[in-house]
Amino acid sequence: MQRTYETIVYAVADHVATITLARPEHLNTIVPPMPDEVEAAVADAVRDDEVKVIVVRGAGRSFCAGYDFGDGFHHWDEWLSTDGAWDPGRDFVLATAPAIAPTQKFMSIWRAPKPVIAQVHGWCVGGGSDFALCADIVVASDDAVIGTPYSRMWGSYLSGMWLYRLGLTRAKEYALTGAALTGPEAVAMGLINRSVPFAELETTVRATATRLAGIPSSQLAAMKLIVNQAYENMGLASTQTLGPILDGLMRNTPDAKRFIDLAERDGVRAAVARRDGDFADYSQAPPERRPNPDHVIEL
Repeated sequence: MQRTYETIVYAVADHVATITLARPEHLNTIVPPMPDEVEAAVADAVRDDEVKVIVVRGAGRSFCAGYDFGDGFHHWDEWLSTDGAWDPGRDFVLATAPAIAPTQKFMSIWRAPKPVIAQVHGWCVGGGSDFALCADIVVASDDAVIGTPYSRMWGSYLSGMWLYRLGLTRAKEYALTGAALTGPEAVAMGLINRSVPFAELETTVRATATRLAGIPSSQLAAMKLIVNQAYENMGLASTQTLGPILDGLMRNTPDAKRFIDLAERDGVRAAVARRDGDFADYSQAPPERRPNPDHVIEL
């Protein structure tokens, strides 16, 4: 029976399952039940013998602009609060329990035995970048902007993939600065696999998926497993335990509360303008370092 989804669209064609984040009016920012729905769609793709490859992408102008904090993060209150106040005990359970942890639900694309390609365009920032980098192959448009502005305020690395993909020297710099990368810059850093003009993005991803689909599924699963296991042996699970716990703490410091108060009072634009103004990047960057708003993925 076909599932009904609120925040994603799931489709299968020519041995490729496509999971499209479908909150385009909100730049596909993450709210419940998006992590649960991604996990469910991945499970469907894994169970379907017709599916050889999974593609994740975003509808509209962006892949994913991270977690939605426009209403003060209150859409997570069921898991984070007690009697209207932040409950650190509940927060660390949400951060770490596989049955409910958003990071672990997005990591379903890492654990799936089938190869996953992330098709990235527009904004791919914060938790959106943590999600995209869990994929096996990441292809971005040249004007995509990838980064972790939460490095400056209100967060911590979640999936840890920035660390494992960049290596110590570059990971430390980007962890401390949260600097933004365009598609070509992310390729040069070794963060993603490929960057192409937006007009070529879908055809490039489709061609990559088609090539992979020509390889036996068991062979793909074996090669994905051995690479993943090498990184699991480097402590990936421990990193993903500590990161989301730190994220909860850093969302509730006095500075973070002032940041959220500003976002609630004056809007998210005002909050991020103050956060990023001195760095002149993300929404404060010159036009040539921001995604082209005309580059849209249709559902």
